[in-house]
Order: sequence, then structure tokens, then C-alpha cells
Amino acid sequence: MKNRKWTSEAINKIKADFNRSADTHLIKLNLPYFKNIDIYLKDESTHPSGSLKHRLARSLFLYGLCNGKINSDTTIIEASSGSTAISEAYFARLLGLPFIAVLPESTSPEKIELIEFNGGKYVKVPSTEIYNKAESLTREMNGYYMDQFTYAERATDWRGNNNIAESIFDQMSNERHEIPSWIVVGAGTGGTSATIGRYIKYNPQYNLATQLAVTDPENSVFYEYYQTRDEHLTSKIGSRIEGIGRPRVEPSFQPDVIDRMMKVKDAASIATLRWLSAVLGRKCGGSTGTNVYATLNLAEELLDANQTGSIVTMICDSGDRYTNTYYNDDWLKKENIDIAPYLQELEKYS
Repeated sequence: MKNRKWTSEAINKIKADFNRSADTHLIKLNLPYFKNIDIYLKDESTHPSGSLKHRLARSLFLYGLCNGKINSDTTIIEASSGSTAISEAYFARLLGLPFIAVLPESTSPEKIELIEFNGGKYVKVPSTEIYNKAESLTREMNGYYMDQFTYAERATDWRGNNNIAESIFDQMSNERHEIPSWIVVGAGTGGTSATIGRYIKYNPQYNLATQLAVTDPENSVFYEYYQTRDEHLTSKIGSRIEGIGRPRVEPSFQPDVIDRMMKVKDAASIATLRWLSAVLGRKCGGSTGTNVYATLNLAEELLDANQTGSIVTMICDSGDRYTNTYYNDDWLKKENIDIAPYLQELEKYS
């Protein structure tokens, strides 16, 4: 009964935190180049923990609590490239629980600082070892492994309950092209694309009009898996675009709810985030660049086909987390990334 009382209080704390948080803004990107095609950015960087992963972390905590896996003395453990760990550290602190993140060695210092700011601890390992390390830590600490890569697609209620898909369609209801032609997202766990894809299919008025495009960066296997359905695909190195792309096929990734996958070069992602940051007057993260580059290509296709419509994508997190990488010319040189051709390509849009 003691644990049941604590669990009830913990769930109420998460619900209260949700009630205190306004929905994220849907920004219209004004690009005269696309006269009859409207592009929107769902700004997920304004969540209390600063990214799209806030929604996932909330769902994963509720999933663990309601399944009886998280109690008042449970140590929470997660394998993450950073943003999910930040958001989970936020909720762990809200509930007074210890939190340990297992991070790839390439995780930005800014993200590590935010994990620590929210009371979390961390260990860094090569990207291909984060899963095994998280599992071994869970056994050592007798903790609970959140395992976002397995549970992301099942922890979120894809039918509604103010998930991101429902929020997008509600916010689009007064726009001139109110039902989007495309929604564009990146794949990290695959949970967001699964939620949106299922929601579209669940609602006949959207299923007939809206398609889901999922972006994938270099050094990730999701695109190839979508083409081949070979679940044994792996990559020896991890994605340089933090938050999306995986070196293995994750259990949460659901290819059959996706209409199209688009592979985006890292140079294109980084050039686009810099271009977009100039357009918006503030820095955006790497996965946002990936999303927007694909969005611009889809808008070009609509334009070439003489079609009108709208496309919705996301600002996943703030670029302030990447000042030492994506916004650092020395880092680009070290990584042998040339963004100049893509910047020239993007000039026509602004």
C-alpha cells in the first residue's frame, strides 16, 4: 500500500507538470519562394526540458509507473544520445529518483551539463556499447532501464490524449491548407514516427490526405531497413546528427506506418540548420536541419507538380546544445564536412 500511495502521488506530479505546460507553438515559415505551399515548424524546443523528447520521457515514466516497475527507491537508467536523458533526468528529479544516463562518447558537453543540472549522472561509452552498458548498470544497481528504443512506440497513446499528432492537426485547423500534405520527422527511437503514422491511419480524413515522411542521417540503418526489411543491419559508427539515426534497427521503429523515407547528408543537415537559424533569428539543433532539408525538397516536388498544400515538420531542440559542434567551423573541418554547396543551394529560399 505504501508503494501504491507513492505511485499515485508520482503520477499526479507528472499530470500536474503537464497541466502547467502550454502546448508548443506551431510556427509558420514565411518563404515567398513557395507562394502556394505553406511550411510549419512544430517548436518542441519550448518544453520544460528543452526538446521533443520531453513528450517521450513523460510517456515512459507513466508507462513504468503504471506497470509497477518504478517505485520510490528505483534508480532510473537510460541509454541515450543526450536529449532523452535530459528529459528523463527532469522527470526523475520531479519524482525524487536517482538517474543515470549511458551516453555515446560523442555527446555534446552542453547536453551533459543539462543532465547534471537536472540532477542526473552519466557514463560515456562507444555508441555501439550503450545498450549493453545500460543493461549491466541496471543489474548492478537493481534499477529500472527505461529502454526508449524498445518502449517508445508502445508507451505513447497514438489514438490521441494530446499526443504530438493530435496537437499538430488541432493547430492546423484554421490554416488555409488545414490538412497537411506531408508531416516530416526524423527517426531516433522511431516512437514519434510510429505515433504520427498510426494517428494518421486511425483518422480517415487524414489517412486519405496526409503522408508521413521520415528522415535518416548518415551512419544510420533505418533508411536501408525501410528498403530491405533486413532487421540485422548494423553500422559500425554512430550518427553525427544527435537525436536521430541509429547503428542498429530499433524495436520501436515501425516502417509500415511510413509513406516515404529520405536519406539526408550530414552536410545538408548542418547547412540547413545554419540557414534556418538565420531565418528564425535563433539557433536550432541538428535533427531540425535534417527535417527542414527534407521538407524543402518535398515542397519543391509539390511546386514542380503545380500543387498546393502544407507541410509540417519540427524544431526538435535548441542549437545552444551544439555550439561546439554544428556551429563550430573547426569541428566541421575536423569532421571533413563541407556545407558550402548546400548553403548556396539554400540561398534561393530566403
